[in-house]
Amino acid sequence: MDSIVIGIAGGTGSGKSTFTNRIKEAFGDRVSVVYYDNYYKAHDDIPLEERALINYDHPDSFETDLLVEHLKKLKRGEAIECPVYDYTIHNRTDKTILIKPAEVILVEGILVLYDERLKDLMNIKIYVDADADERILRRVIRDVKERGRDVEGIAKQYLTTVKPMHYIFVEPTKYSADLVINSGLNDVAFDVIKVKIDTLLKEQNHNSES
Repeated sequence: MDSIVIGIAGGTGSGKSTFTNRIKEAFGDRVSVVYYDNYYKAHDDIPLEERALINYDHPDSFETDLLVEHLKKLKRGEAIECPVYDYTIHNRTDKTILIKPAEVILVEGILVLYDERLKDLMNIKIYVDADADERILRRVIRDVKERGRDVEGIAKQYLTTVKPMHYIFVEPTKYSADLVINSGLNDVAFDVIKVKIDTLLKEQNHNSES
């Protein structure tokens, strides 16, 4: 199996997950999803208070070597044991998730279009753009509801690391994207990608039969 790999990047709260979920729902079991956030490096040797201060929006905060290895395995038709990151403790857990190979592999994360090795594995590169005010509001709501954070802590992290890292590392990657969309709910963009995926799947099936 040589899976179709699609990278979905964009700033925090831009709508990456929404767009990813729409593709997953459209193609069902033909799609597997890998979240770059699960590849944050483990920091078992650092106290919780110090882990909370780490710059998680810098490329060096990810174990990208492992993600590259895992994507290559999935493309070869091999299952992987994906690490699991817990936002409430700012650390990787001792659990893993079994991700099986599929015809389409979605890779989602703020910096999936930053590393050349990742981009080389992708058939389609998407960047989800959004207004900065909208992104921070979505982040506040998400982090309070889902990650046990307080507003003061979210604001401090956003101003000290998230915002500057976005403009230094994240936003420039949109220029390497095949498609830049302004919302995860953009129906035209979704239809375009859906048609493209259908076309690539048909080509793959034809090639495997011939």
